[in-house]
Amino acid sequence: MENNENLKNIALLIDADNITPTAIDPVLTVMAELGQVNIRRAYGNFAKQGLAKWDTITNRYGIRPQQQFDVSKGKNATDMAMTIDAIDLLYQGKVDGFGIMSSDSDFTPLVTRLRQDGIVVYGFGSAKTPQAFKSVCTRFIDVDQLIKTSQAQEAAPTATSQNDAAQNLAADTELMELIGAAYKEAKRDEEGWARVQQVGQIAGNRSSFDVRNYGFSSLSSMFRSLPNFKVERREGAELWVKRLR
Repeated sequence: MENNENLKNIALLIDADNITPTAIDPVLTVMAELGQVNIRRAYGNFAKQGLAKWDTITNRYGIRPQQQFDVSKGKNATDMAMTIDAIDLLYQGKVDGFGIMSSDSDFTPLVTRLRQDGIVVYGFGSAKTPQAFKSVCTRFIDVDQLIKTSQAQEAAPTATSQNDAAQNLAADTELMELIGAAYKEAKRDEEGWARVQQVGQIAGNRSSFDVRNYGFSSLSSMFRSLPNFKVERREGAELWVKRLR
């Protein structure tokens, strides 16, 4: 994860037209990894019946609604307003990280531009979000899975749910290849142990994957669920992982 000493002021920009308001609470929890989410804005035509639920949400979480009327059919004023505000915030130089809540691939160029300036960008959208948008984000998190994981943490997790998460993870060949490659690239001691944090950083540099998309709260819990990996905590509370086979 990023160093909170360097990342203080975070902006969360929400495309209310195509994202569920139910995800706001767990999203803000995730964004706390980066720093204080001082800028919270939701964009959309809140005069529409479909966006009525945002009224309560914006008041509860201190989100500033940015009303965007439908100027003409087929044109999305919301996307334009979000993009303009993001670039304004970038050039003001007062924002250290962004969260973009949207399942719209139209924000791909925006995220690419933000990251060119070294800005961390977390993306939050549905599982059907186009891969182009997912790939350019520092992290992309499936909001539906995030909600499920958050609800599971509030209740006592069952062995069945943990086993299901591990099986789903092991069945994802592409992800397992990514994890295996990251482990191989990480610096290991003579017995084959690597720092969990470094393995996660390497995987994150190659992909926007996040363990929360698979029902896990941390990288270490994910490794503990896999039979071919072992995790141990060493002096100083640092976590190490070793591949068994």
